[in-house]
Amino acid sequence: MTDRAIETSPQLYARIGGALYLIIIILGIFEEAFVRDRLIVSGNAAATAANLRSMESLWRLGIASEFLLLICALALLLILFGLLRPVSRDLALLAVFFNLVSLAVEAAITLNLVAALFPLGDAAYLKAFAPEQLYAMAMLAIRSHSYGFGVALIFFGCFCLIIGYLIFRSGYLPKAIGVLMQIAGLSYLTDSFTLLLAPNFASRIFPAILIPAFVGETSFCLWLLIKGVNVQRWKEQAGAAGI
Repeated sequence: MTDRAIETSPQLYARIGGALYLIIIILGIFEEAFVRDRLIVSGNAAATAANLRSMESLWRLGIASEFLLLICALALLLILFGLLRPVSRDLALLAVFFNLVSLAVEAAITLNLVAALFPLGDAAYLKAFAPEQLYAMAMLAIRSHSYGFGVALIFFGCFCLIIGYLIFRSGYLPKAIGVLMQIAGLSYLTDSFTLLLAPNFASRIFPAILIPAFVGETSFCLWLLIKGVNVQRWKEQAGAAGI
């Protein structure tokens, strides 16, 4: 993305960013609610293994949608950097670094979802293990993904805090959206560190603590998609920043 391109039409890039964000949210809901929540039976490795075997195509579709989500997230990151750089280039760049780490971790730990299928195959070497051992291997891979995702959200939470601050200071996006994004970042950080430090407690607060995160991200997404940015103020900020 060139400086000239986004300067020509910041509103267009805001709308594209909003559309990408919406795709990311939809894919995330699909993976969590319609794939993992449907197939994973908490505390029951045998039932989870049976679900993976009977609905392997759905599981693989969830994995593929995760990588599609990551592609959209990379494109969105570039757009957000271009839109928010006039506020502070250094902070926008720091946000990019945090998000890149988050996306890299998320991509790596998604391979654990692929690994969960390996013990449930029909390869000859798997006959060396008892069925219960194979079920446990699959469940351990899934659990590793869940903890790895929590680690990814630590870096994403930092990204949300910085992005929220930039939005609040921008003058061409609503301050309320900036506050909501910072609350989202705090929610992700709280959830992730609780998962690492007190996992039993984390399972109890998980649904409630992520509601503010969902509200913040969805609000930002819809604002970009429907309203975009105040073009005149964006250009003023860009001119003042020498962009």
